[in-house]
Amino acid sequence: MLGHRTTTLRFGARRAGTALYLRPRDTSPELGGAMTRGRTHDRHTQGQGQEALAGKVALITGASSGIGAAAARVFAREGARVVLVARREERIAQLAAELRAGGAQASHTTGDVRSPADAERAVTRTVETYGRLDVAFNNAGAGGDLMPLHLTEDASYDLVMDTNVRGVWNCLRHEIRAMIESGGGSIVNTSSVAGLVASRVPAPYIAAKHAVIGLTKAAAVEYAGSGIRVNAIAPGLTRSEMVEDWFARVPGQEARSKASAPQNRMAEPEEVAEAVAWLCSDRASFVTGATMPVDGGRTTW
Repeated sequence: MLGHRTTTLRFGARRAGTALYLRPRDTSPELGGAMTRGRTHDRHTQGQGQEALAGKVALITGASSGIGAAAARVFAREGARVVLVARREERIAQLAAELRAGGAQASHTTGDVRSPADAERAVTRTVETYGRLDVAFNNAGAGGDLMPLHLTEDASYDLVMDTNVRGVWNCLRHEIRAMIESGGGSIVNTSSVAGLVASRVPAPYIAAKHAVIGLTKAAAVEYAGSGIRVNAIAPGLTRSEMVEDWFARVPGQEARSKASAPQNRMAEPEEVAEAVAWLCSDRASFVTGATMPVDGGRTTW
């Protein structure tokens, strides 16, 4: 039994006589929990039965379908107040109404993340409605044309890069400003397994999703001191409008795509959204600059 004695821990071979000294009941931020500017989080005392996002204000882009719509439902279930952003107003209005009917606080605003003004308006709307911004999920994206690189038109390249890269850039700038003012927050950007490895998807999409990871790492390093965590997810094959359209246009692709991962199946959007919710929550308080594959093992072989 250690009591309050000082315990010496030595890892591997001694280096120049150095050792790491730990007090068994030390509660410093480095050992007992995680601390962010203006907010302290003790990971040992947080009840795991509590809602992961209780009291948080969350902004979700690309919320009209797929992973974005699933995230809206998961975040609301986990106690967040959510603002939904997408171009298709009817869909996000219906989803916000569904969430409110279930007892959540939810609102929506239309916007195209390719527009800096739309991104700024979404963040401003969030802060005006709920008083601050704690969580942002930058999920809006575009897949592009299924064409070989040398046959891809400039317009297709521009759509993919402007949506997937500039869209994240536009949102990050305004989200970070709002989070600095409120003392910190958590941002998750949607990349893809195509941001980790090349696959049989359009070259502009692969380039864009690699760029999202670069932006994620840069922002994580730059704003860690402001109490802002920035991470990315890299979903594998996930049920969505984009994927269903791809399968419809390419016979046999569904079976090939499923076989590309050890689990040999397609993820439901909610499975990816659960990972996003964890990254956004204080339970992931020591995670920043990371890219989390949610891919059924796709990138392990």
